[in-house]
Amino acid sequence: MATEIIEARGHIIDSLVLPRILDEILNHGGNFELLDVDIGKQRMDPSYARIRVTAPDQKQLKEILAAVRDHGAQVVGEGGITLAQAPADGVFPEGFYVTTSYPTQVRYGEEWIPVERQRMDCGIRFDPERKRAETAKFCQVRAGDWFVTGSTGVRVNPPGRGRERSIFEFMSSEVSSEKPKHAIIRELAQEMREARAAGKKTLLVAGPAVVHTGAVPSVVGLIEAGVIDLLFAGNALAVHDIENALFGTSLGVDLEHALAAERGHEHHIRAINRICDAGGIRAAVESGILRSGIMHACIRHGVEFVLAGSIRDDGPLPEVITDVIEAQQRMMALTEGVQIALMAATALHAIATGNILPATTRIVYVDINPGVVTKLADRGSFQTVGLVTDVGLFFGDLLEQVRGPEPAVAARPRMRRSMVAAGNGGRRSRR
Repeated sequence: MATEIIEARGHIIDSLVLPRILDEILNHGGNFELLDVDIGKQRMDPSYARIRVTAPDQKQLKEILAAVRDHGAQVVGEGGITLAQAPADGVFPEGFYVTTSYPTQVRYGEEWIPVERQRMDCGIRFDPERKRAETAKFCQVRAGDWFVTGSTGVRVNPPGRGRERSIFEFMSSEVSSEKPKHAIIRELAQEMREARAAGKKTLLVAGPAVVHTGAVPSVVGLIEAGVIDLLFAGNALAVHDIENALFGTSLGVDLEHALAAERGHEHHIRAINRICDAGGIRAAVESGILRSGIMHACIRHGVEFVLAGSIRDDGPLPEVITDVIEAQQRMMALTEGVQIALMAATALHAIATGNILPATTRIVYVDINPGVVTKLADRGSFQTVGLVTDVGLFFGDLLEQVRGPEPAVAARPRMRRSMVAAGNGGRRSRR
């Protein structure tokens, strides 16, 4: 038998961290003995647990310890990190530590050093001279860089449940038609106003269904209100937004009358051609060719955007980044300081963005498809609120709430993970 003593501290009871640690031990074939449990007496008080873990052999014990570390457990009296050099560009050393999206620290000597640019599915690059740790993806690895190997000396701090009681606490199901959608949108609007006041960023990740459902005026209104700071999208969102601005259609459908326009199937191709002839989106705005729409508002109001390309794109537009590594690096550079990520009707871009955001970023995902709404949380994104509704109705309601009077209440309920509301039907693009 192999044994080790671990400890966990923080809000491990109310955030259900302790039960998850015990489940990991049992699921990996081990057993546990609770040696000491000190539960905080007040809501703000942290709790503490000391646990003896036993396993059939050292290999299985090592697997258990690696699993419980992701929930913030730490081996009592363990040493600092072990380091190894990358053998080549784009290649981590064997046994490198793989990060989660949770805030992480590494122990070097007697000092705990926070890991910068926290995101999931990365290695931890460490500079011994500067005592600096940061995450790195494959494309960022350079031969000779030092990386953390194993899990010794790594401490993970899962975000705890908010101290304020949520008005949605009584609703615990993942997907339901009985979620208070309007209340969540009202709270989101307040969160966005607070982020703006604190100098933090709100990121919009949007798919072409935002245009198809007639939400363009509402999104433009949010940009003009100053609550959208960044836009991540694909070629299709920009193409159909510009098609709508130039021809009044989206995928050839007249958005005012919901009827197919004559030869409307050509409109998005002609829109691409007109922008290419102008020299790009910015040039089209500055020359007066493009006078409305989401992309026009981004240019006019200084909202930075990343349009990431796909193998199925028509065109693409000149601003579209067709190198996926370059697009990913650009997205990672811009996500610093993002407090809220609002994602609508784009599973591909939402999951990609969720993977590069730390768990401390609030994510709100909106889609008409319940399966797509839950997918982001399934990929490991922690603080996610899901709304199952038509995105056109959602953005209209959100703009109304953003423009409305701010609630004069001292304590607001906070959004919790996987709160899913349902609304009326809509449709999403196949693009």
